Amino acid sequence: MRPLFVSIRIAAPMERVWELTQDPAQHTRWDARFSRIVPTAPLAGGGTRFVYERRLPGCVITGTGTTIGERLRPDGTATSALRFDADTRLSPLGAGRGYWRYRPDGDAVLFSTGYDYAPNWGRGLDLLVRPLIGWATAWSFDRLRIWAETGTPPERWPLRSVLWWWRSRRPRAARCERRAPHRHVMADAPATLQELAQP
Repeated sequence: MRPLFVSIRIAAPMERVWELTQDPAQHTRWDARFSRIVPTAPLAGGGTRFVYERRLPGCVITGTGTTIGERLRPDGTATSALRFDADTRLSPLGAGRGYWRYRPDGDAVLFSTGYDYAPNWGRGLDLLVRPLIGWATAWSFDRLRIWAETGTPPERWPLRSVLWWWRSRRPRAARCERRAPHRHVMADAPATLQELAQP
């Protein structure tokens, strides 16, 4: 299966996009994939360990992860990398790794992610799960864009707003680019925990 890729152009300053994505309390407000993210301990080489939750009817999916906040490049691009793993077989996503990339684009930021994971429920069911996870990522990215550009809190757009077809400004996954510009989608994702911890 191919790694997931999502990208969106956000007409807001880099500092604003960074703040809304790197602060765990803000992150869970716009990202439909998480209900809670709690930092637990710093990494020796920089970065943080964290635990996460996704509350669903009748169950709570939990997991752990490690993230390093920033790797700046000469072109002004910043990258945030992570590794994660679910604590339970209830999660369709097993161990994985990924990144967020922030690329300046005039007065805007191209915000993109690439990530991959081992399917906990087998490759057959992942044929259904992976597109759904990709859609949830893209829908969440557009909800983030609306927040960063207009100040409209993401809570104004609950998941059920997908059905509000009469609201043309509602978050839509279709506003995101889902096709990676090159084959090396995972080039900025850490391969090992040691690589993640390097400054």
